[in-house]
Amino acid sequence: MTSEKRTGYWKANLTLLVVLLLIWFVVSYGFGILLVEPLNAISLGGYKLGFWFAQQGSIYIFIALIFIYAALMNRLDRRYDVHED
Repeated sequence: MTSEKRTGYWKANLTLLVVLLLIWFVVSYGFGILLVEPLNAISLGGYKLGFWFAQQGSIYIFIALIFIYAALMNRLDRRYDVHED
């Protein structure tokens, strides 16, 4: 792999990582702590939405982000021809 392709690959990888970590931060810290009062006006399955995000929602989102990261990294690996056969 050329130096130019390697730089592009890592830049794309870090961009993806930053975006997914920002989503995780917004969901876990933002929805679970900062925006808990406005979200508590909404009910989900009998529980207030702010409470749900603080207790379970952020975990579900984190697990979903793991699968999204794996899928997007597989696509990125194929684009830069560093995928496993």
